[in-house]
Amino acid sequence: MRIAVLGSGPVGRAIAGRLAGLGHQVVVGTRNPEVTASRSDVAAWLIETPGVFFATFAEAAGHAELVINAAGGAVSIEVLDQVGKANLTEKVLLDISNPLEPDSGMPPRLFVKDEDSLAEQIQRRFPGARVVKSLNTLNNRLMIDPGTLGETTSVFVSGNEDAAKRTVTMLLEQLGHRDVIDLGDLSTARGAEMYVAFWVRVALALGTSDFNIKIVRSSVPTLAPSRGADQT
Repeated sequence: MRIAVLGSGPVGRAIAGRLAGLGHQVVVGTRNPEVTASRSDVAAWLIETPGVFFATFAEAAGHAELVINAAGGAVSIEVLDQVGKANLTEKVLLDISNPLEPDSGMPPRLFVKDEDSLAEQIQRRFPGARVVKSLNTLNNRLMIDPGTLGETTSVFVSGNEDAAKRTVTMLLEQLGHRDVIDLGDLSTARGAEMYVAFWVRVALALGTSDFNIKIVRSSVPTLAPSRGADQT
């Protein structure tokens, strides 16, 4: 699959490198490809990651069948504006960002929550895109290699279109995720994004971000509560 990863930071590079290793054609979108590629950390990464190229945001998305927003939440709309609506129309847009308010200290605040989400804002801004929210509930190392935890954990998808969620689920399974839970339409991304506030506090308590959620289902059937006259 031809994939554009928007964002050349640690998250974007982790995702891009892993997907390239799985055989996908990956282009990383950045504001200034030449300047980004000349940075020492990025230059070393490029040597270790053959086949991945840098392009402008619009060029990367124009090349792609699937676009991954790995930019920071605070700049995601700005980055996607540079991509342009035409380069996103009819494409699956996997949003892995979190709406962290910049410079809000630690633990950070969210700039959107409760009655809206960043994923929904992106969908409204780019109505032709097929937005799916996922992977924002764990760190970049576990995004691409959840097996390092030694047991199956859970990851979530939210989106308005079932076919788009199936495409993302297929990609997640290629990355090693074995328990992919469909939360429902894109409004359910509100819960996934608000979880980051709890995630940060757990990371601070543990002294590490190498952890994830595991949803354990009951093996005992449960009955729906009665709504009859005998209910008290």
